[in-house]
Amino acid sequence: MADIFTRRHSGQNYSSQDHLSQNPLNHLTQPLSRLKLSKQLLGAAGLSLLLLSLPGQAAQEKSNGKPAKTEAQAPEAKVYQTTGQVKINGERVHYETIASETILEDDKDKPLASIFSVTYLRTKIESGQPRPVTFVFNGGPGSASLWLHMGLFGPKRVVVPGDAKDDGAAPYRLVDNEFSMLDKSDLVFIDPVGTGFSRALGEHKGQDFWGVKEDAQSIAEFIRRWLIEHGRWNSPKYIAGESYGTTRAAALVDELQSGWTDISVNGVMLISSILDFSHARYQPGNNQPYIGFLPTMAATAFYHDRVAAADKAMGLSAFVEAARQFAMNDYALALLKGSRLPQAQYQAVRQQLARFTGLTEDYLDRVNLRVSASRYTKQLLRDEDRTVGRLDSRYLGVDYDSGGERTDADPSGYGIDGAYTAAIHQYLYQDLGVKITRPFNVLSVDVNRGWNWNISGKQMHYVNVAPYLGRAQRENKDFRILVANGYYDFATPFFATENTLADNGIDNSRVEMHYYEAGHMMYIEPSSLKALAKDIRQFYQAD
Repeated sequence: MADIFTRRHSGQNYSSQDHLSQNPLNHLTQPLSRLKLSKQLLGAAGLSLLLLSLPGQAAQEKSNGKPAKTEAQAPEAKVYQTTGQVKINGERVHYETIASETILEDDKDKPLASIFSVTYLRTKIESGQPRPVTFVFNGGPGSASLWLHMGLFGPKRVVVPGDAKDDGAAPYRLVDNEFSMLDKSDLVFIDPVGTGFSRALGEHKGQDFWGVKEDAQSIAEFIRRWLIEHGRWNSPKYIAGESYGTTRAAALVDELQSGWTDISVNGVMLISSILDFSHARYQPGNNQPYIGFLPTMAATAFYHDRVAAADKAMGLSAFVEAARQFAMNDYALALLKGSRLPQAQYQAVRQQLARFTGLTEDYLDRVNLRVSASRYTKQLLRDEDRTVGRLDSRYLGVDYDSGGERTDADPSGYGIDGAYTAAIHQYLYQDLGVKITRPFNVLSVDVNRGWNWNISGKQMHYVNVAPYLGRAQRENKDFRILVANGYYDFATPFFATENTLADNGIDNSRVEMHYYEAGHMMYIEPSSLKALAKDIRQFYQAD
């Protein structure tokens, strides 16, 4: 869902970039090496398991009157198969569905984790050409893949109000998805460890898999296993991620294409992208977020009629472009100059900032020309006792009071989560016949709190996985990138994405940028859903 998990009813972020964890996945000598465990990394519990495998140790335990421990056994993977059909672009598409667990194992064939996924394989087709397969996941970190599954790619779709109104209570409408990508590609929806039904097994804990590198390694291993079990090594391969799922996608591509066991990827689809977290971390001395979020503020002010009539007459795209130019030039220079900025220049910048944000010059004075996204969503409509959404700023909310610094909750979060949660549970249990009774984790606070953000080995750093995509392009001539952006997205602002892709060694001639008049999950808005589905379908056809 969101790139940086925000608790719905507090506005607090739980990500910690300097959190380090030692676990069996951190020091793989090669990608996709069946997740070999390092004795040095196992810790006390893991060493006990290794020692118990030695005859002398087992005999010692027996002599002390203690029963010898048995090795952890992998649980039997649950598999549920059904068939279905859906009409897409006027064509009747038949398919097989496999909702299943995949048991990941170490090099001793001991269980590490169980990954739950839902696979759709098109049937009754005559073409002898290898059919593409797309691996899909959401973000968080800590989110299951239900949003892209039930909102865009899958053969069923939950309908929520497209006009930024709350979804209310059940019953919700679950319909055949005429915009599904199943006509173009087989689909695999993956729930990483700690999300959905996926979990760590044996002596292992969820924290062993909760990190930028750790997560990418486990998903890469799942993909390797899936390709073997389905005989699809020679199929075109795509990856689609949303929000933090775009971070995962970049890290995953690096994991798949590194080393000699190379799984080359045809393309990635980055939906509401965040690759360089310096663009999202508000802290003294880092002006990147103030620059990157400004055009989103302009779009939001435009939508809620907080701009001058002349600016409204420009139209959304032209007004946003003017905000881009201001952010990249006069505003960026003003922030860089800081206290060295002459008073006349300060006043001119303040005036333009008021124009594009819809905030008063008096307020902008008090915040030193720096407005964070969390402040903005509370401040813009404060005089109406309203807040605007973070995931989608078209949504309006009402807080307990209007005097606070930040919103109580995100109206674009609680405005859709009831429908999506009900839909995925109804669909898995009733339509697909899943019998798993443990809770399905839609969005896990524990996963997000426990996330290891360190990928450089350095304590002080921002996560930036964008260079992985540049390297993927240099080492794979067929690798392409599609980026989908919502104008009203305060979780992963589009201008920050543009700034990221303009750097980091990325060949922009092989990048498609698309924009939609919606928010983070632009597919909840009907016209944006139609446009996004068309753009993705054309992305497949380009191969």
